[in-house]
Amino acid sequence: MRLLHSLVPVLALLTSSSAIAQAAYPDRPIRMIVPLAAASAVDVAARIVTQKMADSMGQQIVIINQPGASGLIGAEQVARAEPDGYTIGGFNDSIMTMVPNLQSKMRWDILKDFAPVSLVATVEWGLIANNKTSYKTAADLIAAAKAAPGQINYSSGGPGSPQHLAMAMFASSAGISLTHVPYKGATQAATDVAGGQIPVGFQGLGTVAALVRGGQLKLIGVTTQKRLPQFPDVPTVSESGLPGFFFNSWFAILAPAGTPKDIIARLNAEVLKALADPEIRRKLEDLGFAVRGSSAEELGVMTRDQLAKYARVIKEMGIANE
Repeated sequence: MRLLHSLVPVLALLTSSSAIAQAAYPDRPIRMIVPLAAASAVDVAARIVTQKMADSMGQQIVIINQPGASGLIGAEQVARAEPDGYTIGGFNDSIMTMVPNLQSKMRWDILKDFAPVSLVATVEWGLIANNKTSYKTAADLIAAAKAAPGQINYSSGGPGSPQHLAMAMFASSAGISLTHVPYKGATQAATDVAGGQIPVGFQGLGTVAALVRGGQLKLIGVTTQKRLPQFPDVPTVSESGLPGFFFNSWFAILAPAGTPKDIIARLNAEVLKALADPEIRRKLEDLGFAVRGSSAEELGVMTRDQLAKYARVIKEMGIANE
């Protein structure tokens, strides 16, 4: 009994010390691993949002780009990191819900090895073409592909990337055959369309908006349900060749599974605070993002639902991880 009484002050001190340590979070820089190339849509959004978060939290958030293997390598680094809030991930929904449905062997489980933090934004998408082509709309591309089956190349950020899946869905719905040319990231895939090496591709507008405005490539369709105010003269794919076609993706922040709930709550609150800033919203919207934000629980539900959705789409359309 004496031992129990003697331990009470010690336990109280330990509990108090733990609470103080958690209250001090963060007390050093945070790493955000983005398993995508620099200047990709998610990378651009991550840098905008984390700068505001860092200002609020009083600690630097360092972006580390780890592209390759369709995001698998970078995602694994997050999954295997210490769950202390000092390593987080900035992922697109391809890494979270598309690639897991295309890979037969995975070294991590999106539902078991990660803790959702917050949805950040959805990414509006467009069909792009290099300036050497005669394509002005999606209908032009469909007509050209029907006249020359399999002879038109398209670029993507890699097998299982959203660029790959978007074009596979487009080609399947239009009844055309196109040739997939995978790259190691969305940025290089877009750059080679602009440079004339590849004629077409689908891209998140956050990646290509500056190239479009600078006249380095053409935006011949957007995959939204209505025309975008940023590009009012660009028709939707649905209205110009493929009725009902819709595609977008999203950017979310995750942490390793086991990250304390109070740290997840702090990160979530900082994300939402950043997204509420009018200047941050303007920057994201100008790049073709639709600002969202969510609770950690809502992101978890979205991930499960999207994982099941793409499992059906990939099976129905026979999309393979080439």
